Amino acid sequence: MRKTTLLLLAVMAIQNYGCHTTQKVEQSTTTVAEATKVAEEAMIEETWPDINVAGDSANLNALPLYNATRKREHDLIHEKVEISFDWDKQHAISKATLTLKPYFYASEQLVLDAKGFDINSITFEGSTTQLKYDYKDKEILTIQLGKKFTRKEEYKIVISYVAKPNERTTGGSEAITSDKGLFFINPKGEDADPDKPRQIWTQGETQSNSCWMPTIDSPNERCTQEMYITVDKKYKTLSNGLMLSSTPNNNGTRTDYWKMDIPHPPYLFMMAVGEFAVVKEKWAGIDVEYYVEPAYEKSAKAIFPHTPELLQFYSDKLGLKYPWQKYSQIVVRDYVSGAMENTTAVIFGDFMQHDARELIDEEVNEDVVAHEMFHHWFGDYVTCESWSNLTLNEGFANYSEYLWKEHKHGVDAADAHRASDFAGYIGQAATTRHALIDFAYTNRETMFDAHSYNKGGLVLHALRNYVGDEAFFLALNRYLKNNALTAVEASQLRLAFEETTGEDLSWFWNQWFFAAGHPTLSVSQTYNTTMRKVTLNVEQTQDPVNNKAIYELPMSVDLYFKNGGKPAREKIVINARKQSFEFDAPTKPLLVDFDADRITLAVIEYDKTEEELIVQYNNVPKFAAREEAIQGLTNSKTAAAKATFRKAMNDNYWGIRGEALNAADFTDPSVMSEIATLAVNDPHSSVRSSALFQLSQSKDKKYVDVCKKVMDKEQSYTVISTALQAMNALDNAETILYIKKFENENNENIISALADIYAQNPQAVQLPFFEKNIKKINGQSAISFLNSYAALLAQIDEVPMQLGADELNRIGLNDASLWRRYGATKGLVSMRDAFVAAQNKVLVAKFTKVINEIKAKENNEQLKAIYNGF
Repeated sequence: MRKTTLLLLAVMAIQNYGCHTTQKVEQSTTTVAEATKVAEEAMIEETWPDINVAGDSANLNALPLYNATRKREHDLIHEKVEISFDWDKQHAISKATLTLKPYFYASEQLVLDAKGFDINSITFEGSTTQLKYDYKDKEILTIQLGKKFTRKEEYKIVISYVAKPNERTTGGSEAITSDKGLFFINPKGEDADPDKPRQIWTQGETQSNSCWMPTIDSPNERCTQEMYITVDKKYKTLSNGLMLSSTPNNNGTRTDYWKMDIPHPPYLFMMAVGEFAVVKEKWAGIDVEYYVEPAYEKSAKAIFPHTPELLQFYSDKLGLKYPWQKYSQIVVRDYVSGAMENTTAVIFGDFMQHDARELIDEEVNEDVVAHEMFHHWFGDYVTCESWSNLTLNEGFANYSEYLWKEHKHGVDAADAHRASDFAGYIGQAATTRHALIDFAYTNRETMFDAHSYNKGGLVLHALRNYVGDEAFFLALNRYLKNNALTAVEASQLRLAFEETTGEDLSWFWNQWFFAAGHPTLSVSQTYNTTMRKVTLNVEQTQDPVNNKAIYELPMSVDLYFKNGGKPAREKIVINARKQSFEFDAPTKPLLVDFDADRITLAVIEYDKTEEELIVQYNNVPKFAAREEAIQGLTNSKTAAAKATFRKAMNDNYWGIRGEALNAADFTDPSVMSEIATLAVNDPHSSVRSSALFQLSQSKDKKYVDVCKKVMDKEQSYTVISTALQAMNALDNAETILYIKKFENENNENIISALADIYAQNPQAVQLPFFEKNIKKINGQSAISFLNSYAALLAQIDEVPMQLGADELNRIGLNDASLWRRYGATKGLVSMRDAFVAAQNKVLVAKFTKVINEIKAKENNEQLKAIYNGF
């Protein structure tokens, strides 16, 4: 599963720093430093003894919390579901036939997960005799079998029922916002958005498929499957495996028969129903399918980029061909997570769905497609046996994004991705730390976090560096083949690596998989001219209450000398609280490059001079080293630093070019001329946008023509919207005249940019633009747009102002989109604040009442927490 952007964090960032829809901000090690500072300020600073500290005080009166893997009492061999739908009631009318046998011990009762059903009958297949059952809290179904079955005896249970997902109490989490399992989208065709399709889809992870089918809803269960899905003939269906038949019925419906003949976990079962365009191609003899809304049919392959190439790359890299019958990908509306790796049929949220021109700026699609595909080896083919071991699914999928970027876009792109993942982990570790394999979680949903994902992938990268590429991928192949179609725990991964390398790797697993936290390293150096030696001093300064007191850290150190050429490489192992390492050095090194491979999962505090940073940028090839150098030089005004920034503006990697733009010497006309050239010609849209932003800061009207030149030739909507805003900053009056030609664009970035410009020059004649676009804008862009609308409303006549405020109120109260609800409510708050400043007590009271009504009705916990500040 690919997590959604955490709404709370995103919204808070927008509150604090403003919404810049036209510039994509790349995470960097600056974020790591800021997150680390927060974490370290919360800890006691002192020199800790060379010991491990246990952590929290032991509770002598109770065992520690331990989430055991679910005991297997019955083996679910096969599940057949025959299902149709009542759209108006949002019910599923179903019959499930389950083939089972006791796992080991003989048993006379069967316990199933079945949430919120009306049960009509339970019988053995071929019998009409009703079996006795108990249905505790309409969650756990216990069936009395009437006799003891042994592990050698299979039997079939038939359950007729109605699933009512909307009529049970549901929950959710930051990663998966609802756990009702089965979702009806716009079921009556009455949504406020006239273009919203009617759809049905499922979301099974973690244990939510039991909201629409009785099953053993646990990741250590595995079975084959059949699905008979009956729908109106205008709809298409998708499920796991292959569709073997599609049979018209006499009542205008059709029944599609899907069969999955390779066993997989019940949480990976899926269905989707809707009016989709289906684009097909072949890879290695299997069907590759793309399901999108009909308007996006021509862009379907671009929405799921490089799918056949990815299938080949991962098959080759792992030495194991993609092991399933087909590969389908589908986009649905109002999805409750980012994407989900249902076996052979991946579901994605509609954030993926763009036309080909919009996809110029959408790098996330490629990451998400890669992530979900890799799950088909790590998660689907070999599955974590419990949610405590979730990183065996998600850590691998996160790391697959690195592997693909390294292969397709180069090591700089991959290392930039690693830096972003590291920053995400460090940000979470500032407040929460737990072991990767966490048996003490309080809620399984909290395992879907920056530990299981980000840290899990970072640890795999460190392991790859330690054992070497050949051993790493041979060990993964061994792990997959030894554990094919089974559930596993972390030790089985360790054993595969030990069998491959011949080395006891318990030390690595103990500190990275089974312990919480990460090291913080303080590094300094001296040079002895008499002895001609460099002394490198390293201290592990991490708080041993929240981390291990001592980590074992193999790493490389490179020494750069005046004579140039290849650096001298030294191998060291850090394994004490304080250590010193001596290296031969005929002259004082220009740079001692600590952790030269930039692999170690640690916060490293190492002060370097300006001269050392310039040497580092010019000589150390790693992306992280170049980025660190540019960031370290940012505040320097020396000629040498300026020359380095100028050189970095032409770096091979676009991320470094963007960093250099932020630090360039804007007083130098030749530098500004080069920035103007980058704004028009740089091959990466993000750099073109950054260059335009820097031009806008100059306040020099001569760059208006550059903005126009960009807009006349540019294909990227993001760059065009940045150019509009840059032009507005340089010459507002001309921009107002110029932008009329963009009013009919449907792209959200363009719409938001125009809205922002109009809000700065509020006139009633601009209202039709907002009224035309208010229903179509969504996602993060909706926050900016709705706030611009509110800013305009607050400054025009009261009658149109009140009509607009009523629309914002409707959105804040009832809209399905969290983004739109938040944007509308925040807009109303800004209007209230404007009336407070104007001392209009009548309108202040009216708007306060409206805002309080929205706050009282809101049921999303993230929004409620934010609204407490309004």
